[in-house]
Amino acid sequence: MIRFISGVALLLTGIIFSQQVKAQLPPKREFRAVWIATVENIDWPSRRGLPVQQQQQEFINILDNQQRNGLNAVIVQVRPAADAFYNSPYEPWSEYLTGTQGQVPQPYYDPLTFMIEEAHKRGMELHAWFNPYRAVFNASRNNVAPTHISRLYPQWFLTFDNKKYFDPGLPEVREYVTRVIRDVVRRYDIDAVHFDDYFYPYPVPGKEFPDGNSYRRYGNGMSRDDWRRWNVDTIIQMVGKAIKEEKPWVKFGVSPFGIWRHKEKDPEGSYTRGGALTNYDDLYADVLKWLKKGWIDYVAPQLYWERGHRAADYELLLNWWAQHGYGRHVYIGHGVYRIRSNAAWSNPAELPIQITEARTLNTIQGDVYYSAKSFNGNPLGIEDSLRNHFYRYPALIPLMPWIRSDAPFPPYFIDAFERADGLHLYWADDDTSHRTTRYVLYRFKAGEAINLTDPTRILTTLPQMPDPQFIDRTYIKGVLYTYVVTALNRLQVESRASDPLYMRVLQNKPVFIFDPE
Repeated sequence: MIRFISGVALLLTGIIFSQQVKAQLPPKREFRAVWIATVENIDWPSRRGLPVQQQQQEFINILDNQQRNGLNAVIVQVRPAADAFYNSPYEPWSEYLTGTQGQVPQPYYDPLTFMIEEAHKRGMELHAWFNPYRAVFNASRNNVAPTHISRLYPQWFLTFDNKKYFDPGLPEVREYVTRVIRDVVRRYDIDAVHFDDYFYPYPVPGKEFPDGNSYRRYGNGMSRDDWRRWNVDTIIQMVGKAIKEEKPWVKFGVSPFGIWRHKEKDPEGSYTRGGALTNYDDLYADVLKWLKKGWIDYVAPQLYWERGHRAADYELLLNWWAQHGYGRHVYIGHGVYRIRSNAAWSNPAELPIQITEARTLNTIQGDVYYSAKSFNGNPLGIEDSLRNHFYRYPALIPLMPWIRSDAPFPPYFIDAFERADGLHLYWADDDTSHRTTRYVLYRFKAGEAINLTDPTRILTTLPQMPDPQFIDRTYIKGVLYTYVVTALNRLQVESRASDPLYMRVLQNKPVFIFDPE
Protein backbone atom coordinates (compact mmCIF):
# COMPACT_ATOMS: atom_id res chain seq x y z
CA MET A 1 0.00 0.00 0.00
CA ILE A 2 1.30 3.50 -0.88
CA ARG A 3 -0.18 6.63 0.71
CA PHE A 4 0.52 10.22 -0.36
CA ILE A 5 0.89 12.92 2.32
CA SER A 6 2.57 16.32 1.84
CA GLY A 7 5.82 17.16 3.58
CA VAL A 8 8.01 14.12 4.45
CA ALA A 9 9.31 10.79 3.13
CA LEU A 10 8.82 7.96 5.61
CA LEU A 11 9.53 4.24 5.33
CA LEU A 12 8.23 1.41 7.52
CA THR A 13 10.26 -1.81 7.27
CA GLY A 14 11.40 -4.65 9.50
CA ILE A 15 13.29 -4.35 12.73
CA ILE A 16 17.09 -4.08 12.61
CA PHE A 17 19.11 -5.07 15.66
CA SER A 18 22.84 -5.00 16.29
CA GLN A 19 25.06 -6.48 18.96
CA GLN A 20 27.21 -3.34 18.98
CA VAL A 21 26.94 -1.58 22.34
CA LYS A 22 28.58 1.75 23.09
CA ALA A 23 31.21 1.70 25.77
CA GLN A 24 30.53 3.54 29.02
CA LEU A 25 26.81 3.90 28.53
CA PRO A 26 24.96 5.25 31.56
CA PRO A 27 22.67 2.65 33.16
CA LYS A 28 19.33 2.23 31.47
CA ARG A 29 17.82 0.98 34.73
CA GLU A 30 18.66 2.71 37.98
CA PHE A 31 16.62 3.60 41.05
CA ARG A 32 16.89 7.35 41.66
CA ALA A 33 14.81 8.56 44.58
CA VAL A 34 14.46 11.26 47.20
CA TRP A 35 12.97 11.07 50.68
CA ILE A 36 10.19 13.58 51.35
CA ALA A 37 9.81 13.85 55.14
CA THR A 38 6.59 15.21 56.64
CA VAL A 39 7.31 14.84 60.38
CA GLU A 40 7.87 18.27 61.88
CA ASN A 41 7.30 19.61 58.33
CA ILE A 42 10.90 18.83 57.39
CA ASP A 43 10.23 18.76 53.63
CA TRP A 44 6.50 19.04 53.00
CA PRO A 45 4.23 20.85 53.62
CA SER A 46 6.48 23.76 54.53
CA ARG A 47 4.31 24.48 57.60
CA ARG A 48 1.27 23.13 59.40
CA GLY A 49 -2.14 24.24 58.22
CA LEU A 50 -1.00 25.51 54.84
CA PRO A 51 -3.96 26.16 52.48
CA VAL A 52 -4.74 23.13 50.34
CA GLN A 53 -3.86 24.80 47.04
CA GLN A 54 -0.49 25.85 48.44
CA GLN A 55 0.16 22.34 49.80
CA GLN A 56 -0.51 20.89 46.39
CA GLN A 57 1.62 23.45 44.59
CA GLU A 58 4.54 22.85 46.95
CA PHE A 59 4.38 19.12 46.27
CA ILE A 60 4.17 19.68 42.50
CA ASN A 61 7.22 21.96 42.76
CA ILE A 62 9.16 19.22 44.58
CA LEU A 63 8.24 16.65 41.91
CA ASP A 64 9.08 19.00 39.04
CA ASN A 65 12.43 19.89 40.55
CA GLN A 66 13.37 16.28 41.24
CA GLN A 67 12.23 15.27 37.77
CA ARG A 68 14.59 17.91 36.38
CA ASN A 69 17.28 16.35 38.59
CA GLY A 70 16.64 13.06 36.78
CA LEU A 71 14.98 11.17 39.65
CA ASN A 72 12.38 8.48 38.94
CA ALA A 73 10.91 7.83 42.41
CA VAL A 74 9.83 9.60 45.59
CA ILE A 75 9.61 8.11 49.08
CA VAL A 76 6.94 10.09 50.92
CA GLN A 77 6.32 9.87 54.67
CA VAL A 78 2.57 9.21 54.92
CA ARG A 79 2.41 8.02 58.57
CA PRO A 80 4.95 9.92 60.68
CA ALA A 81 3.44 9.29 64.14
CA ALA A 82 0.39 7.00 64.05
CA ASP A 83 -1.34 9.73 62.04
CA ALA A 84 -2.18 9.95 58.37
CA PHE A 85 -1.55 11.93 55.21
CA TYR A 86 -4.49 10.07 53.72
CA ASN A 87 -8.09 9.29 54.61
CA SER A 88 -7.57 6.54 57.18
CA PRO A 89 -10.30 4.55 58.95
CA TYR A 90 -7.84 3.87 61.78
CA GLU A 91 -5.80 7.00 62.42
CA PRO A 92 -6.44 10.77 62.53
CA TRP A 93 -5.34 13.29 59.96
CA SER A 94 -1.81 14.48 60.67
CA GLU A 95 -1.23 17.76 62.47
CA TYR A 96 1.68 18.35 60.07
CA LEU A 97 -0.89 18.58 57.29
CA THR A 98 -3.84 20.52 58.71
CA GLY A 99 -2.35 22.12 61.83
CA THR A 100 -4.57 20.14 64.22
CA GLN A 101 -4.46 16.38 64.52
CA GLY A 102 -7.73 14.88 63.33
CA GLN A 103 -8.79 17.96 61.36
CA VAL A 104 -9.94 17.18 57.80
CA PRO A 105 -8.30 19.15 54.93
CA GLN A 106 -10.58 21.97 53.77
CA PRO A 107 -11.47 22.08 50.98
CA TYR A 108 -11.30 18.31 51.15
CA TYR A 109 -8.76 16.31 49.20
CA ASP A 110 -6.85 13.08 49.83
CA PRO A 111 -3.14 13.98 49.79
CA LEU A 112 -1.96 10.42 49.09
CA THR A 113 -4.27 10.04 46.08
CA PHE A 114 -3.09 13.43 44.83
CA MET A 115 0.60 12.59 45.34
CA ILE A 116 0.30 9.23 43.59
CA GLU A 117 -1.43 10.76 40.58
CA GLU A 118 1.13 13.56 40.26
CA ALA A 119 4.09 11.19 40.63
CA HIS A 120 2.71 8.69 38.11
CA LYS A 121 2.03 11.47 35.58
CA ARG A 122 5.77 12.10 35.60
CA GLY A 123 6.71 8.42 35.38
CA MET A 124 7.88 8.41 38.99
CA GLU A 125 7.19 5.65 41.49
CA LEU A 126 5.69 6.62 44.84
CA HIS A 127 6.85 4.62 47.85
CA ALA A 128 4.64 5.17 50.91
CA TRP A 129 6.89 5.64 53.94
CA PHE A 130 5.50 4.44 57.29
CA ASN A 131 6.95 4.72 60.78
CA PRO A 132 5.70 1.50 62.36
CA TYR A 133 6.24 2.24 66.07
CA ARG A 134 6.46 6.00 66.68
CA ALA A 135 3.13 7.25 68.02
CA VAL A 136 3.64 10.69 69.59
CA PHE A 137 6.61 12.78 68.47
CA ASN A 138 6.55 15.09 71.49
CA ALA A 139 4.84 13.63 74.55
CA SER A 140 4.99 16.89 76.49
CA ARG A 141 2.71 18.66 74.00
CA ASN A 142 -0.97 18.05 74.64
CA ASN A 143 -1.94 17.93 70.97
CA VAL A 144 -3.08 14.33 70.44
CA ALA A 145 -6.57 13.89 69.00
CA PRO A 146 -9.20 12.01 71.07
CA THR A 147 -9.34 9.41 68.28
CA HIS A 148 -5.58 8.77 68.30
CA ILE A 149 -4.73 5.15 69.00
CA SER A 150 -2.59 6.14 72.03
CA ARG A 151 -5.74 7.49 73.69
CA LEU A 152 -7.92 4.55 72.69
CA TYR A 153 -5.45 1.87 73.82
CA PRO A 154 -2.99 3.52 76.22
CA GLN A 155 -1.83 0.08 77.44
CA TRP A 156 -0.14 -0.47 74.06
CA PHE A 157 2.29 2.43 74.50
CA LEU A 158 5.55 3.22 76.26
CA THR A 159 7.07 6.66 76.85
CA PHE A 160 10.78 6.99 76.19
CA ASP A 161 12.86 10.16 75.74
CA ASN A 162 9.69 12.32 75.61
CA LYS A 163 8.16 10.28 72.79
CA LYS A 164 5.47 7.65 72.84
CA TYR A 165 6.07 4.36 71.06
CA PHE A 166 3.98 1.32 70.38
CA ASP A 167 5.34 -1.57 72.44
CA PRO A 168 6.76 -3.91 69.75
CA GLY A 169 6.46 -6.84 72.15
CA LEU A 170 2.66 -6.88 72.10
CA PRO A 171 0.95 -9.16 69.55
CA GLU A 172 -2.00 -6.76 69.28
CA VAL A 173 0.38 -3.94 68.31
CA ARG A 174 1.86 -6.00 65.47
CA GLU A 175 -1.62 -6.91 64.27
CA TYR A 176 -2.78 -3.29 64.38
CA VAL A 177 0.22 -1.87 62.51
CA THR A 178 -0.10 -4.59 59.87
CA ARG A 179 -3.79 -3.78 59.48
CA VAL A 180 -3.04 -0.07 58.97
CA ILE A 181 -0.53 -0.84 56.21
CA ARG A 182 -2.70 -3.49 54.56
CA ASP A 183 -5.48 -0.90 54.32
CA VAL A 184 -3.26 1.54 52.41
CA VAL A 185 -1.99 -1.15 50.04
CA ARG A 186 -5.56 -2.23 49.32
CA ARG A 187 -7.04 1.23 48.70
CA TYR A 188 -4.19 3.22 47.13
CA ASP A 189 -2.13 2.73 43.98
CA ILE A 190 1.23 2.93 45.75
CA ASP A 191 4.31 1.28 44.25
CA ALA A 192 5.96 0.24 47.53
CA VAL A 193 5.73 0.25 51.30
CA HIS A 194 8.83 1.76 52.92
CA PHE A 195 10.14 1.61 56.51
CA ASP A 196 13.03 3.76 57.68
CA ASP A 197 15.56 3.01 60.45
CA TYR A 198 13.26 3.52 63.45
CA PHE A 199 12.33 0.17 64.95
CA TYR A 200 13.19 0.10 68.63
CA PRO A 201 14.23 3.69 69.42
CA TYR A 202 17.82 4.83 69.28
CA PRO A 203 19.45 4.32 72.70
CA VAL A 204 19.74 7.22 75.13
CA PRO A 205 22.58 7.11 77.70
CA GLY A 206 21.33 6.26 81.14
CA LYS A 207 17.82 5.30 79.97
CA GLU A 208 16.32 1.88 79.29
CA PHE A 209 13.40 1.30 76.96
CA PRO A 210 10.64 0.33 79.46
CA ASP A 211 9.34 -2.88 77.93
CA GLY A 212 9.90 -5.06 81.03
CA ASN A 213 6.22 -5.95 81.44
CA SER A 214 5.77 -7.27 77.90
CA TYR A 215 9.13 -9.07 78.11
CA ARG A 216 8.06 -10.88 81.28
CA ARG A 217 4.78 -11.79 79.61
CA TYR A 218 6.01 -12.83 76.16
CA GLY A 219 9.78 -13.38 76.47
CA ASN A 220 9.48 -17.19 76.33
CA GLY A 221 12.92 -17.74 77.83
CA MET A 222 14.76 -15.64 75.22
CA SER A 223 17.27 -13.00 76.20
CA ARG A 224 15.72 -9.55 76.01
CA ASP A 225 17.87 -8.63 72.99
CA ASP A 226 16.92 -11.78 71.08
CA TRP A 227 13.27 -11.28 72.02
CA ARG A 228 13.32 -7.70 70.72
CA ARG A 229 14.83 -8.88 67.44
CA TRP A 230 12.18 -11.59 67.24
CA ASN A 231 9.48 -8.94 67.66
CA VAL A 232 10.84 -6.88 64.79
CA ASP A 233 11.42 -9.96 62.61
CA THR A 234 7.79 -10.91 63.19
CA ILE A 235 6.29 -7.58 62.13
CA ILE A 236 8.50 -7.50 59.02
CA GLN A 237 7.17 -10.94 58.08
CA MET A 238 3.58 -9.95 58.83
CA VAL A 239 3.71 -6.70 56.85
CA GLY A 240 5.48 -8.32 53.90
CA LYS A 241 2.90 -11.11 53.78
CA ALA A 242 -0.01 -8.64 53.97
CA ILE A 243 1.42 -6.52 51.14
CA LYS A 244 1.80 -9.46 48.78
CA GLU A 245 -1.61 -10.88 49.68
CA GLU A 246 -3.23 -7.60 48.66
CA LYS A 247 -1.10 -6.74 45.62
CA PRO A 248 1.86 -8.98 44.68
CA TRP A 249 3.43 -6.20 42.63
CA VAL A 250 3.74 -3.74 45.53
CA LYS A 251 7.32 -3.73 46.82
CA PHE A 252 8.51 -3.70 50.42
CA GLY A 253 11.69 -1.82 51.26
CA VAL A 254 13.59 -0.84 54.39
CA SER A 255 16.11 1.96 54.87
CA PRO A 256 18.22 0.90 57.84
CA PHE A 257 20.96 2.67 59.73
CA GLY A 258 24.11 2.20 57.67
CA ILE A 259 25.86 -0.35 59.91
CA TRP A 260 24.36 -3.82 60.38
CA ARG A 261 26.92 -5.12 62.90
CA HIS A 262 30.60 -4.74 63.68
CA LYS A 263 33.14 -7.38 62.70
CA GLU A 264 34.33 -7.54 66.30
CA LYS A 265 30.94 -8.98 67.29
CA ASP A 266 30.06 -10.99 64.19
CA PRO A 267 32.28 -12.45 61.44
CA GLU A 268 29.73 -11.29 58.88
CA GLY A 269 29.87 -7.70 60.16
CA SER A 270 31.72 -4.71 58.74
CA TYR A 271 35.13 -3.37 59.74
CA THR A 272 33.55 -0.43 61.55
CA ARG A 273 34.43 0.88 64.98
CA GLY A 274 32.64 -0.27 68.12
CA GLY A 275 31.68 3.28 69.07
CA ALA A 276 29.16 3.45 66.23
CA LEU A 277 25.61 2.17 66.68
CA THR A 278 24.37 -0.87 64.78
CA ASN A 279 21.02 -2.12 63.54
CA TYR A 280 21.41 -5.53 65.12
CA ASP A 281 22.64 -4.64 68.61
CA ASP A 282 21.04 -1.24 69.21
CA LEU A 283 17.89 -1.05 67.08
CA TYR A 284 17.15 -4.80 67.14
CA ALA A 285 16.74 -4.94 63.37
CA ASP A 286 18.39 -7.98 61.78
CA VAL A 287 18.21 -6.60 58.25
CA LEU A 288 20.50 -9.29 56.82
CA LYS A 289 18.08 -11.99 57.92
CA TRP A 290 15.24 -10.18 56.10
CA LEU A 291 17.30 -10.06 52.90
CA LYS A 292 18.46 -13.67 53.15
CA LYS A 293 14.91 -14.91 53.69
CA GLY A 294 13.40 -12.68 51.00
CA TRP A 295 11.05 -10.89 53.42
CA ILE A 296 11.85 -7.52 51.80
CA ASP A 297 12.42 -6.50 48.19
CA TYR A 298 15.04 -3.82 48.69
CA VAL A 299 17.28 -2.24 51.28
CA ALA A 300 18.46 1.39 51.24
CA PRO A 301 21.17 1.70 53.92
CA GLN A 302 21.74 5.25 55.12
CA LEU A 303 25.42 5.81 54.35
CA TYR A 304 25.59 9.43 55.48
CA TRP A 305 29.30 9.39 56.34
CA GLU A 306 32.14 10.77 54.26
CA ARG A 307 34.94 8.76 52.70
CA GLY A 308 37.64 8.19 55.31
CA HIS A 309 35.36 8.65 58.31
CA ARG A 310 37.17 7.27 61.37
CA ALA A 311 34.39 4.99 62.67
CA ALA A 312 32.23 4.44 59.59
CA ASP A 313 34.01 4.94 56.28
CA TYR A 314 31.64 5.40 53.31
CA GLU A 315 33.73 3.31 50.91
CA LEU A 316 34.09 0.45 53.38
CA LEU A 317 30.34 0.35 54.05
CA LEU A 318 29.45 0.75 50.38
CA ASN A 319 31.47 -2.34 49.52
CA TRP A 320 30.09 -4.24 52.51
CA TRP A 321 26.47 -3.63 51.50
CA ALA A 322 27.28 -4.46 47.87
CA GLN A 323 28.29 -7.94 49.11
CA HIS A 324 25.27 -8.43 51.37
CA GLY A 325 22.19 -7.91 49.22
CA TYR A 326 21.56 -11.66 48.82
CA GLY A 327 19.95 -11.16 45.42
CA ARG A 328 17.64 -8.35 46.52
CA HIS A 329 18.08 -4.74 45.47
CA VAL A 330 20.48 -2.44 47.31
CA TYR A 331 20.03 1.33 46.93
CA ILE A 332 22.53 3.60 48.65
CA GLY A 333 21.16 6.32 50.93
CA HIS A 334 23.13 9.55 50.45
CA GLY A 335 23.08 12.47 52.90
CA VAL A 336 22.60 15.60 50.82
CA TYR A 337 21.82 17.34 54.11
CA ARG A 338 25.46 16.74 55.15
CA ILE A 339 26.79 19.13 52.50
CA ARG A 340 28.91 21.86 54.16
CA SER A 341 28.50 20.17 57.59
CA ASN A 342 32.27 19.64 58.02
CA ALA A 343 35.50 19.95 56.05
CA ALA A 344 35.01 16.70 54.12
CA TRP A 345 31.46 17.64 53.15
CA SER A 346 32.61 21.10 52.07
CA ASN A 347 34.44 19.43 49.18
CA PRO A 348 32.16 19.74 46.10
CA ALA A 349 33.50 16.38 44.88
CA GLU A 350 32.52 14.34 47.96
CA LEU A 351 28.99 13.37 46.99
CA PRO A 352 29.71 13.02 43.23
CA ILE A 353 32.56 10.64 44.05
CA GLN A 354 30.26 8.63 46.33
CA ILE A 355 27.67 8.31 43.55
CA THR A 356 30.38 7.33 41.06
CA GLU A 357 31.76 4.64 43.36
CA ALA A 358 28.29 3.17 43.94
CA ARG A 359 27.74 2.97 40.19
CA THR A 360 30.86 0.87 39.69
CA LEU A 361 29.32 -2.01 41.69
CA ASN A 362 26.94 -4.25 39.79
CA THR A 363 25.12 -5.34 42.97
CA ILE A 364 24.08 -1.74 43.71
CA GLN A 365 20.93 -0.77 41.77
CA GLY A 366 20.55 2.91 42.63
CA ASP A 367 20.58 5.82 45.05
CA VAL A 368 18.22 7.59 47.45
CA TYR A 369 18.81 11.13 48.72
CA TYR A 370 17.93 12.65 52.09
CA SER A 371 16.08 14.87 51.80
CA ALA A 372 14.09 16.99 49.33
CA LYS A 373 14.68 20.26 51.18
CA SER A 374 18.43 19.69 51.15
CA PHE A 375 18.53 20.33 47.40
CA ASN A 376 17.28 23.91 47.87
CA GLY A 377 19.81 26.37 46.52
CA ASN A 378 21.79 23.72 44.63
CA PRO A 379 24.39 23.30 47.43
CA LEU A 380 27.93 22.92 46.06
CA GLY A 381 26.37 22.35 42.62
CA ILE A 382 24.85 18.94 43.42
CA GLU A 383 21.84 19.56 41.18
CA ASP A 384 24.18 20.54 38.34
CA SER A 385 26.05 17.26 38.82
CA LEU A 386 22.85 15.23 38.65
CA ARG A 387 21.29 17.10 35.72
CA ASN A 388 24.36 17.48 33.54
CA HIS A 389 26.26 14.32 34.34
CA PHE A 390 24.88 11.47 36.42
CA TYR A 391 21.21 11.73 35.46
CA ARG A 392 21.46 13.56 32.17
CA TYR A 393 19.61 10.67 30.54
CA PRO A 394 16.47 8.98 31.86
CA ALA A 395 16.52 5.62 33.59
CA LEU A 396 13.81 3.02 34.02
CA ILE A 397 13.17 1.41 37.40
CA PRO A 398 15.33 -1.73 37.95
CA LEU A 399 13.52 -5.02 37.50
CA MET A 400 12.83 -7.38 40.38
CA PRO A 401 12.76 -10.81 38.74
CA TRP A 402 11.34 -12.50 41.86
CA ILE A 403 8.12 -10.48 41.36
CA ARG A 404 6.34 -12.03 38.39
CA SER A 405 5.21 -9.41 35.91
CA ASP A 406 4.46 -10.11 32.26
CA ALA A 407 5.46 -7.56 29.65
CA PRO A 408 2.79 -5.65 27.70
CA PHE A 409 2.21 -6.22 24.01
CA PRO A 410 4.32 -3.96 21.77
CA PRO A 411 2.71 -0.81 20.33
CA TYR A 412 2.95 0.14 16.65
CA PHE A 413 3.26 3.37 14.69
CA ILE A 414 0.22 4.49 12.71
CA ASP A 415 1.11 7.93 11.34
CA ALA A 416 3.44 10.92 11.26
CA PHE A 417 3.08 14.53 10.11
CA GLU A 418 5.32 17.55 10.05
CA ARG A 419 3.64 20.69 11.34
CA ALA A 420 4.81 24.13 12.38
CA ASP A 421 5.47 23.05 15.97
CA GLY A 422 7.40 19.89 15.12
CA LEU A 423 7.17 16.32 13.92
CA HIS A 424 3.98 14.64 15.15
CA LEU A 425 4.31 10.89 15.80
CA TYR A 426 1.28 8.68 16.41
CA TRP A 427 1.10 5.10 17.61
CA ALA A 428 -1.39 2.63 18.99
CA ASP A 429 -1.43 -0.50 21.11
CA ASP A 430 -3.74 -3.48 21.23
CA ASP A 431 -2.82 -4.40 24.79
CA THR A 432 -5.95 -6.32 25.67
CA SER A 433 -4.15 -7.56 28.79
CA HIS A 434 -4.34 -3.99 30.16
CA ARG A 435 -0.72 -4.19 31.27
CA THR A 436 0.51 -1.00 29.62
CA THR A 437 1.02 2.00 31.90
CA ARG A 438 3.66 3.96 29.98
CA TYR A 439 5.49 4.25 26.65
CA VAL A 440 9.18 4.74 25.85
CA LEU A 441 10.02 6.48 22.57
CA TYR A 442 13.53 6.02 21.15
CA ARG A 443 15.21 7.96 18.33
CA PHE A 444 18.34 6.93 16.42
CA LYS A 445 20.23 8.74 13.66
CA ALA A 446 21.14 7.26 10.30
CA GLY A 447 23.75 4.56 10.59
CA GLU A 448 23.06 3.90 14.26
CA ALA A 449 21.90 0.41 15.12
CA ILE A 450 18.69 0.05 17.10
CA ASN A 451 20.02 -0.53 20.60
CA LEU A 452 17.34 -0.43 23.27
CA THR A 453 19.93 -0.76 26.03
CA ASP A 454 21.15 2.77 25.25
CA PRO A 455 19.27 5.31 27.42
CA THR A 456 20.88 8.21 25.55
CA ARG A 457 18.51 7.40 22.70
CA ILE A 458 15.35 7.68 24.78
CA LEU A 459 13.49 10.70 23.43
CA THR A 460 10.74 10.62 26.05
CA THR A 461 8.60 8.43 28.27
CA LEU A 462 4.88 9.10 28.34
CA PRO A 463 1.91 7.81 30.33
CA GLN A 464 -0.54 5.55 28.57
CA MET A 465 -3.26 7.53 26.82
CA PRO A 466 -6.19 6.73 24.49
CA ASP A 467 -4.48 8.10 21.35
CA PRO A 468 -0.74 8.12 22.06
CA GLN A 469 1.27 10.80 20.33
CA PHE A 470 4.39 12.90 20.75
CA ILE A 471 5.71 16.04 19.07
CA ASP A 472 9.44 15.83 18.33
CA ARG A 473 10.55 19.46 18.37
CA THR A 474 14.28 18.70 18.18
CA TYR A 475 14.53 16.87 14.84
CA ILE A 476 16.71 18.42 12.13
CA LYS A 477 15.48 18.68 8.56
CA GLY A 478 17.35 16.47 6.16
CA VAL A 479 18.57 14.03 8.83
CA LEU A 480 17.37 10.43 8.58
CA TYR A 481 15.98 9.21 11.89
CA THR A 482 14.75 5.85 13.11
CA TYR A 483 12.03 5.81 15.76
CA VAL A 484 10.88 2.83 17.83
CA VAL A 485 8.39 2.75 20.68
CA THR A 486 7.91 0.24 23.50
CA ALA A 487 5.36 -0.19 26.29
CA LEU A 488 5.99 -0.55 30.03
CA ASN A 489 3.85 -2.22 32.66
CA ARG A 490 3.54 -0.87 36.19
CA LEU A 491 6.82 -2.53 37.25
CA GLN A 492 8.42 -1.05 34.12
CA VAL A 493 8.89 -4.42 32.43
CA GLU A 494 9.37 -3.42 28.80
CA SER A 495 7.62 -4.85 25.75
CA ARG A 496 9.33 -5.83 22.54
CA ALA A 497 10.03 -2.87 20.27
CA SER A 498 7.60 -1.71 17.63
CA ASP A 499 8.55 -2.02 14.00
CA PRO A 500 10.89 0.90 13.31
CA LEU A 501 9.77 4.13 11.68
CA TYR A 502 12.39 5.56 9.30
CA MET A 503 11.96 9.27 8.59
CA ARG A 504 13.68 12.06 6.74
CA VAL A 505 12.01 15.47 6.65
CA LEU A 506 12.72 17.36 3.41
CA GLN A 507 11.60 20.80 2.35
CA ASN A 508 8.91 20.87 -0.38
CA LYS A 509 8.96 17.13 -0.86
CA PRO A 510 5.99 14.77 -0.74
CA VAL A 511 5.76 11.96 1.83
CA PHE A 512 5.45 8.34 0.91
CA ILE A 513 4.70 5.69 3.53
CA PHE A 514 5.64 2.22 2.35
CA ASP A 515 3.99 -0.68 4.11
CA PRO A 516 5.52 -3.91 2.80
CA GLU A 517 2.44 -5.84 3.83
